Amino acid sequence: MSKIQVMDEVLANKIAAGEVVEKTMNVVKELVENSIDAEATEITIKLIDSGVKEIEVSDNGIGMDKEDAKLAFERHATSKLKNLDDLFYIESLGFRGEALPSIASVSNVRLKTSNGEIGTLITINGGKDMKVTRSDLQEGTTITVSDLFYNTPVRLKYLKNLYVELAHIVEYVNKMALSYPSIKFTLINNDKVLLSTDGSGDLLKVIYEIYGADITKKMIPISSENDDYNISGYISYPEVNKGNRNSITTLVNGRVIKNNELNKCIIESYHTYMHKGRYPVIVLNIDVDPILIDINIHPTKMDIKFSKMDTLKDLVEKTITKRLEEITLIPEVSVRDSYSVSEVRKQITEKKEEVKDDKKYEEIKLDFEVFEEKQDYDKKVEEELKESLPFDLEEEKIKPKIKKMIPRGVVLMTYIVAENEDGMYLIDQHAAAERINYEKILKQMKEKPIIIDLLIPIRIELRKDEYILAKERFSLLEEYGFTVEDFGKNTIIIRSHPAWIPEDKSEDIIRNIVDLIIEKGEFDFDQFIWRMAATTACRMSVMANTYISPEDEEWILENIRYCDNPFTCPHGRPTIITYTKYELEKLFKRQLD
Repeated sequence: MSKIQVMDEVLANKIAAGEVVEKTMNVVKELVENSIDAEATEITIKLIDSGVKEIEVSDNGIGMDKEDAKLAFERHATSKLKNLDDLFYIESLGFRGEALPSIASVSNVRLKTSNGEIGTLITINGGKDMKVTRSDLQEGTTITVSDLFYNTPVRLKYLKNLYVELAHIVEYVNKMALSYPSIKFTLINNDKVLLSTDGSGDLLKVIYEIYGADITKKMIPISSENDDYNISGYISYPEVNKGNRNSITTLVNGRVIKNNELNKCIIESYHTYMHKGRYPVIVLNIDVDPILIDINIHPTKMDIKFSKMDTLKDLVEKTITKRLEEITLIPEVSVRDSYSVSEVRKQITEKKEEVKDDKKYEEIKLDFEVFEEKQDYDKKVEEELKESLPFDLEEEKIKPKIKKMIPRGVVLMTYIVAENEDGMYLIDQHAAAERINYEKILKQMKEKPIIIDLLIPIRIELRKDEYILAKERFSLLEEYGFTVEDFGKNTIIIRSHPAWIPEDKSEDIIRNIVDLIIEKGEFDFDQFIWRMAATTACRMSVMANTYISPEDEEWILENIRYCDNPFTCPHGRPTIITYTKYELEKLFKRQLD
């Protein structure tokens, strides 16, 4: 008797379900994507106990006739692929034909569908015993999945607690709502509405519904294109950030995807604007010819490969960087009194009505456009600049990013207090000086280096593995004006260094730079240059808890205005915050509205 046998279809479906359906979110994902492919404009997701007990997804799409409804539960039955060529030009969200049979094999399923001419009702228990009857003619599809994993107890055991399962579903539905603002999404768990969008096509409304007014006011629209890609969406001010990457939503042709390389590019676009370990809120739509992407990587269809990744990364990075450079990024201190707190409470309780009320929404939208206001520049500033300013104004025609500020003192030997007609400013003396020195160093690094010879060479002894890496990367240092020699027995010596390293701190800075070039792992040249400049700038800048003179205050305030990014230090910490005149008057109850 042959040892090899053809697998039972129900068993094969259960095995396939292990790849397609890992948690309740996967069921919601597959059913919602089918509704979108069915041209639905309204999709309602109802859950009982986070979907573990029951998931119901209903839509107003084109529906199916009786034969298509029955075929939908056959493995690899799909309306989206006809031949091999279609696999390379996929425009639908689903195409494998695995989702419904996989879901049906590990749950009890009830499907009600109609194309307007005939209504069909199908029930399947554990992938077996299909029953087909007639139903009403309401166009669209409603599919109910109950008792998920009831017949695969091992998989049921590994479901997370209800809160975790619900969190995954909410995150996914949020991203789909962002991807399809023209579709009305409603998400309900145990009769409680968790999300309700209006399907108006306004992406900013969806962002408001998901993130609330405070974050939505700090979102910046972006749009750009090249020969291969068209990108659009919203990016957040650097001051709006999260502790994880979950708020970075990337969409390709309407499909929610996860691509580590693309996420890394987005995060690096905020380089020096945001502290390490913090991540922006992003909604990025990418439109591309399907021939340039491959989504047939994994059954979940969330991974994707781009055939021209370098051009996409270049477009994303340049677009975000340029947009951040165009706006003023000084965080304003928000002051809430009893009046504003009660107003916030009122807004929360009337959240649904606000979304539906176009007049209220327009008032909110006006507030969103505050960031578009242009700064007025002080025309007399160039005459007052100090000789120590590290930029050639005549050569580069630099305009200040911040209005002139008048110093009024230093508090806690760390924060400079300043003012102008707009309000009061607090400037972190170390962060601001670090930003000034960082940009000065980067500018000098681009020029032919001026070399300073050391009277006493710096000798650095390394471990054997570090010594090997250092020798391999000597050229990186030499290119920027260092003279490095092999001194034998795991030791190198530095005989000269570029002039942008201050002589009184040269050994400390050089040792830190050598530490950077001997780090193991994949070496990133751009990151090395940034870290070398940032490390040097940090070491040469006035520290916190250090007394500075009035002249030092003037120098910092005047120089920071002319930086390319005066709002954060090289490591992403804010350099300056402001209390507007209005906010100060609210604090002292001079303003009560």
